[in-house]
Amino acid sequence: MVVHGAIQHTGLTVSNLDRSIDFYTRILGCKVIMQQEKTGGYFAEIVGYPNASVKMAHLSDPAGHHIIELFEFVTPTVIETHLEPRRVGNAHLCFMVSDLDAMYEKIKDEDIIFFSGPVAVDTGANAGGAGLYLRDPDGITMEVFQPAPGTDAYKLLKGEK
Repeated sequence: MVVHGAIQHTGLTVSNLDRSIDFYTRILGCKVIMQQEKTGGYFAEIVGYPNASVKMAHLSDPAGHHIIELFEFVTPTVIETHLEPRRVGNAHLCFMVSDLDAMYEKIKDEDIIFFSGPVAVDTGANAGGAGLYLRDPDGITMEVFQPAPGTDAYKLLKGEK
């Protein structure tokens, strides 16, 4: 059986929901859609932790195309881990911007860990673009990417078809 449909959201487990909401809204331009708390019931059954309890929020990406779901587990307690791009299972979200240098200048003095400053993409399908990786407050990898003019990603960013 093949699943047919669309991606509804990307879920991330965080250690402090309020701190993460601040980062995703203030630094990455997301918007809070909903916040709630869930304990037990269907939620605990889905995640596989009896009596699980979370504080959660749904945020839309800046363009309103994707939902980011943030969970702060109250119970069971969060297990800390070291995340890095080369670890199997590590994921990252990529946020497109029209001016990476300007965004970097605006946020570079925030309490953010950057892998690098803006890097020009000089080969491959994204040649002419630029990108950088950074960490959210829990060490989750984020990418900020400026697509090259004329590419499909650039057209998507500009709302062109």
